[in-house]
Amino acid sequence: MVDRIRQHLTHDIIPFWKSLRDDEYGGYYGFLDYDHNLDRKAVKGCILNSRILWFFSSAYTLLKDESLLDEARHAYEFMTEHCIDKTYGGIYWSMTYEGDVFDATKHTYNQAFAIYALSAYFEASRDVRALDLAEELFSLIETKCKDKIGYKEASNEKFIEAKNDKLSENGVMADRTMNTLLHVLEAYTELYRVGRDIKVKKCLEDILSLWSEKIYNPELKRQEVFFDNNYRSLIDLHSYGHDIETSWLIDRAVEVIDEDHKLCDRIQPITKALCDKIYEVAFDGHSLAYENDRGKVNTGRVWWVQAETVVGFINAYQKSGELDTKYLDAAKKCLDFIFDHIVDRRTGFITGDSDTDGSLTGTNHNAGAGEMHSIIKGTEWYYEVTQDGDPVKNLPIVEPWKCPYHNGRMCIEIIRRMQ
Repeated sequence: MVDRIRQHLTHDIIPFWKSLRDDEYGGYYGFLDYDHNLDRKAVKGCILNSRILWFFSSAYTLLKDESLLDEARHAYEFMTEHCIDKTYGGIYWSMTYEGDVFDATKHTYNQAFAIYALSAYFEASRDVRALDLAEELFSLIETKCKDKIGYKEASNEKFIEAKNDKLSENGVMADRTMNTLLHVLEAYTELYRVGRDIKVKKCLEDILSLWSEKIYNPELKRQEVFFDNNYRSLIDLHSYGHDIETSWLIDRAVEVIDEDHKLCDRIQPITKALCDKIYEVAFDGHSLAYENDRGKVNTGRVWWVQAETVVGFINAYQKSGELDTKYLDAAKKCLDFIFDHIVDRRTGFITGDSDTDGSLTGTNHNAGAGEMHSIIKGTEWYYEVTQDGDPVKNLPIVEPWKCPYHNGRMCIEIIRRMQ
């Protein structure tokens, strides 16, 4: 398993994302369609850039390949030079391809991912400026993105609360979400791990209490997803992917902060119940369905859900003392499904001169020698496949949410845990 994943990380995912580097305007290109047409003038999402920064930083920490640190530095420079608001603070939602502000929304979710990325970059580079910026964003979230009840969602440029249309789905408009709280916890976990600031630890303890009391539904053994301002659930929705991801991210937070083991007995039974429930209702023997919305199961196999399934099941296997081998077997079966169906194995795509709209048109190797040059190396994952493994066409390979964070992290986690 480890050898297979390491090969995939180093020969497929890393070369692919290196190929998306924009040396003219900074950062990384923001859109590649299903047919491998690259739009060099697409909007550059700040979440995408943060996740790329996290990925290359973490890959360098694992592999010690200096070229990975150079890629991380490239993403860090784009973030600090373009994505951070020098006037009001915080990170914007998205930039133009040239690095100007495109969407000035300040979303708590986005601030959290910047902290996550900066913490990883500090660990990789030891550049204290990255840690200082991460701590500034932590203070900003705690002072401008939080109230007495919990964490808020969206704000405008000046941190005046705004409509949460970016993290609301399934026909509801949520005042608070499980997703934002989860990734604030994820970010604070890494910030505390590398910085050891006691204020961050206290916030993590508070988040774990909020999560266990308001987000987790003990009767259904699942998380609720979308809430009104008072954390009343808005919809009967079981997000399978988020529950399996949460099961190991919460365990990671407890592992990092629980020096006296007071939290373990209270929290780990919940994360075990989350994982057990997902195995029972959503895993079909080879892959994981997406969600159950008001009794209707979405059977699509989305890329990030499968990646988190592998890590979540390996975490459950290790937490059992390596006794519950059904979770190890499930992780292996899901990994087989990923390699057989979700990894985009199409080859022969080469690119030529930009079209008038800025895109680079993918063609095949029948083009005349010297007329075109290769730019897309390695390979990525399809966005989604059916339950039977057929790619869902017309969904992009790269877009503001489609990144090396979930699949790259799966590789990094499994190598660290099992080598």
